[in-house]
Formats: sequence, structure tokens, C-alpha cells
Amino acid sequence: MEIVFNKIKAIFTDKTLRNRVLFVLGALVVFRLLSAIPIPGVDAIKLQNFITNNQFVGVLNIFSGGGLSTLSIIMLGVGPYITSSIIMQLLTIMSPRLKAMYQEDGEIGRKKFTQFSRMLTIPLAIVQGLALLVLLRKQGIMIDASLFGTFTNLSVIVAGSMLIMWIGELVSEFGIGNGVSLIIFAGIVASIPTEISRFFFTFDMSNLPVYILFLAVGLLIVAGVVVVSEAERPVPVTYAKQVRGDHVAGGTQTYLPIRINQAGVIPIIFALSILLFPQLIGNFFAGMESPTLLAISRAMLWFVQNTWLYAIFYFIFVFLFTYFYTAVTFDPEQLSTNLQKNGAFVPGIRPGQATKEYISKILIRTTTMGAVFLGVIAVLPLIIRAVTGISAFAIGGTALLIVVSVVLDLIKKTEAQLSMREY
Repeated sequence: MEIVFNKIKAIFTDKTLRNRVLFVLGALVVFRLLSAIPIPGVDAIKLQNFITNNQFVGVLNIFSGGGLSTLSIIMLGVGPYITSSIIMQLLTIMSPRLKAMYQEDGEIGRKKFTQFSRMLTIPLAIVQGLALLVLLRKQGIMIDASLFGTFTNLSVIVAGSMLIMWIGELVSEFGIGNGVSLIIFAGIVASIPTEISRFFFTFDMSNLPVYILFLAVGLLIVAGVVVVSEAERPVPVTYAKQVRGDHVAGGTQTYLPIRINQAGVIPIIFALSILLFPQLIGNFFAGMESPTLLAISRAMLWFVQNTWLYAIFYFIFVFLFTYFYTAVTFDPEQLSTNLQKNGAFVPGIRPGQATKEYISKILIRTTTMGAVFLGVIAVLPLIIRAVTGISAFAIGGTALLIVVSVVLDLIKKTEAQLSMREY
């Protein structure tokens, strides 16, 4: 405890770090204020009933940072921005030019890449916002169903989505941690008091074994995420000796840490974003007069309601996205080239192509372990829900995974800032 208090004291005694923390807190306060401002023409009673009985909206509410529960002006949250980021990341596989821009062109290339993601966010926000408004109008939640009212609400929520994206990027630049992840984290944490009060109101002594199981799974997820996030495979690296006159440089030994879970919580967010589309399409086509559209709606909703099929696809998407995101962010070829340029080598491995193949082999093994872990943790609450019949587990497990990962990332970046202060 003394170490923790000393670190907190160090954070607030350093002016730069203190300003970064205060900026994050201020941005989160603004975000929560915006999430409390509803769009015009909402039936609050029907909205609460709809959210309570609809798992799809509960999952979507995670990405909106809690803004969807009140149909606020930021009800879309960072969902469109996350979707655009997924699309841009997928395009790097198909377009060598985009891949070079993201990985090889340095800071300028990444800024251009981010700018393309921002521009793609606008049409995605329009499509998602319109689909959501039509869905809510069919449920009788939107009082004003006129064309002008729909256009006004759509303009407001698209602008709100762009605003919250901007706030998230400001947090990443001037604060600590990833701004988008912190916004999702803040929305989840803000719902904890409501969930606790709801738990006590609906507490049933006959479900005590289920509650104990839920607590055990929660602790298992927390412990597992912490262990796997901190686990790494060290690759030994030796720098060759260089003699320049009487001066001898190099000859030092260090190691290259390859984390078991390089992707963090990003695969979970990506997978949920993809799985939201069948639910959105199914709800959008529900109630249509066309037999074809009704058949599509029933097929999509059956996919969502079939817990085992949904869990299988969820696991597959998490597994694949873990590999994909690791491949995008960690390039063994570039790493081996940098080691060779700096006169470093892995003992027993020839520099160049052999080093690349050696690191790639290690990366595949570690990524497989991390991908399987993330997939199991993601679907475990769904399996418990199928066994117990309590739907809250499906949202709670994912939310818990995101919260733990974001807190760990925040702690690491804060410690990095403290280390820089000492230097």
C-alpha cells in the first residue's frame, strides 16, 4: 500500500503528469455530461423497457459509453470510429500502399492513415444512426416520426459521434492511455452503481450458487487477464563488439520481450463490432412487409438467439482478430532488419531471414496462446448464460474484460511517465 501511495503522490507532484491526469478526468466529466443530454422526442418509459429486454442494445450500449441507455446526443459513441478503424486495418492487407503508410512511413504516414479513418467514420455514423433511429421508431420509442424529426435527430447523433471521437483523440494526445478505450471504460464503470442496486432489488436466495459461480468467473477473468497481459516470451539479443581505437563498444546482452497477448482487448472490441451487424440488420428488417426481408430478419435474429452458434462465431472472430491485429502491429521482418542494422543478433541464429523466421515462429506460438485465452474468456460468460439462463453474464463478462485490460494499460502508461520523470 505504501508503494501505491508513493506513486499517487509522485503523480500529483509532477506538473506534467498531473496535468495529463486532470485532462483525462475533465474529458471524462464532459463525456458523462454529454451522455445525459437526450435527443428530442423520446418516450423514456418505453426506452427503459426496450433496453431491459434487449441484449443487443445492452451490448451496443457498451460501445456508446452508456449514451444509448438515455438516447443521448452521443448515443452512437465511438462505435462508428471503431468500425472505420477495423475497415482500414483490413484494407492494409489488400493494399500494399496503405500497409506501407501505416508501418513504414513513420508518424506522418500514421497521421494520414488516421485521417482516412476519421473520414470513413462519417458515412458509417450516418448508416448506423439511421438504422438505429428506424429501429427505435418501430418500437414506438421515438415520438416524432416525421421526416424532418428523423433528419434532425440523425444530424445531432452523427455530430455527437464525431465530437466523442475528437474527445477520445484529445485524451490519447494530451492525457494518459487510449482515449477510445477510456471512453468505453467510463461508460461501463458509470453503470456499476445501477447494476449493483438492481442486483440487490432482484436478489433471490435460491440463485445463490449461480451468484457464487458468477463471482468465481469474474475473479477468474480478472486473474487470467492480468497474468496473460503481463506474460512475455523473452528472446535473447546480443550486440556485437565494435573496436574503434582503444574504445570497445557493444558486446552487451539484453532480450526482446514478445508478449503473449500483443493485441490487448482490441480483438474483443473488433469481434463485438462485427457481431453487432447481424443483430442490427435483423432488427431493422423486422416488421417489413416483404417476405424476403422478413426471412432475412428471422435468419439474423435466429443466429443471435442461438447462443451456442453465436458463441462459436464469437470465439472464431476473437481468435482471428488476435492474429490479424498482431500481424498489423508487429512485423518480424522489420524487427530483424532493425536488429541487423544496429549490429544485434539472436545467439545461434543467423541475422536477416533466419532471424525473421525464428521470431515469426515464436510469435505464432505466443499469439496462439493469447488468442485461445481471449476466445475462451470471451465466450465463457455466454456458456454460463446458456446453462443458467441469466442474460446479464453475456454483457458482464465482456465489460469486465475491457475494464481490466484498460486499467492495466493505464497503469503501465502511468508508470512509463513516472520513469521518464526520474530520467
